[in-house]
Amino acid sequence: MAEPSDRRDGPGSPEPTAILPIPMPPTPASILRETFGHAGFQGMQEDVVQHVIAGGHALVLSPTGSGKSICYQVPALALPGMTIVLSPLIALMKDQVDALRAKGVAATFINSSLDRQARESRSRDVAEGKVKLLYVTPERFRKEAFREAVTAARQRVGISLLAIDEAHCISQWGHDFRPDYSRVGQWRDWLGNPTTIALTATATPQVQDDIFAQLNLTPPAADAAGQGGGSNSGGVRRFNRGIDRPNLSLELHETWSDEEKLEAILERTARLPGSGIVYFTLIKTLERFSDLLAARNVEHLCYHGKLDARRRRQVQDTFMQGDEIVLATNAFGMGIDKADIRTITHAEIPGSVESYYQEIGRSGRDGQPALCTLLYDERDLLTQMDFIRWTNPDADYYERLYHHLAHDAESIQAFGLDWLREKLHDRRRGFDGRLDTALAMLERHGVIQAEQHELPRGHYELVGTLPEALRDADRFAEKLEADQLRLYDMVEYAKHAGDRKAFFNRYFGCG
Repeated sequence: MAEPSDRRDGPGSPEPTAILPIPMPPTPASILRETFGHAGFQGMQEDVVQHVIAGGHALVLSPTGSGKSICYQVPALALPGMTIVLSPLIALMKDQVDALRAKGVAATFINSSLDRQARESRSRDVAEGKVKLLYVTPERFRKEAFREAVTAARQRVGISLLAIDEAHCISQWGHDFRPDYSRVGQWRDWLGNPTTIALTATATPQVQDDIFAQLNLTPPAADAAGQGGGSNSGGVRRFNRGIDRPNLSLELHETWSDEEKLEAILERTARLPGSGIVYFTLIKTLERFSDLLAARNVEHLCYHGKLDARRRRQVQDTFMQGDEIVLATNAFGMGIDKADIRTITHAEIPGSVESYYQEIGRSGRDGQPALCTLLYDERDLLTQMDFIRWTNPDADYYERLYHHLAHDAESIQAFGLDWLREKLHDRRRGFDGRLDTALAMLERHGVIQAEQHELPRGHYELVGTLPEALRDADRFAEKLEADQLRLYDMVEYAKHAGDRKAFFNRYFGCG
């Protein structure tokens, strides 16, 4: 019998082992195409994505509906570790996470809408490095269990990116300041100062600078506003697309009575049929106009804070599925991604240009014509002036609140916040949001903390003294004046006789 041959290339010898190519890491373009189904980037998206993947920090200013989320979602999938997304909108978190998971992305959210078991399960996934994108509110960082899960994830897979949505909430000079957002710089430092991208549709130059300051980032020395780029200073860039939406028609109609407003609303919804939103400041005014429309047999929906959560969700779902007109307070639209809203009408003047621009930006996201109208009645200014006072507790208010928390703890525990409101507020007032604002600020400064075990709001423990920052009367007066000036800017918009889009560009520092 012949001995086995040592030759490897003779007849019947096995084929040489093929050398397999090393798989290339996914590119931003391939992620955009294969995960999100888009053929290519739009506007300044690609510039932002490349900058962030390279480790650069960014502030992105781009209109509502322009695809800002792509600017952090693509880098999140291209980078090796976990991305944390801070957002104030619980409803929007669920929608975004559902959309990402449908695309095969390991995304989740942790917030107060989940029961304890669900929060613990998702926290374990975070700790074990199973989550690629994690959506949370800034308040979540106050929870020790959450911080422990993030610490474990940081050790296991690393934190590659911190994305801050609705970044104008960081600044006390912004139109929608959230106290817990003011701690984002602190949480960013705790995370090890990862690459950071802040995104918003509405921020004046003053607010933009404050965003950089709160994040402990050095702003670029100069920017090419509206060019989708800017100078690079220490890896920090400001990307400002500008605010023009060519398909939006902006109109102002001065009115002197409810009847004139009603006719203007009916005329505009008839002129451009389809889905529409009519915004109101006060619920009682909304309900009055609902009665007027019902008397005309005009079908419509209503959305406001007096409705229970189930009814609000029903209204939202009905609006999303059809061509409905909804009368709403300004909470409606946050987190709603409906492309074909044809009309947005403000029946009462908003409190700021930022709020107004953000709300009209919800229309015409499909690129088709949309009509945005402000019905201006000078009498409505009184309502907004009241709102400004009712959302700005002063130093005296903090002193009185602290006194009650220190000396009336048993009564507050027994009777809740309604009892406390009666002690602090004029009963003749309808809406007064100072208590909610002040309690959030006291938590922010470590003066109080909510008791554990998920007890109802109103169960607080006093753990610190009132800091000097909340005793500073001059500081509060400056904040009140800033809010009043924002309302004055809105009046300037109403009185503006020229190009209204040019007014927006000047206001937001885009030209």
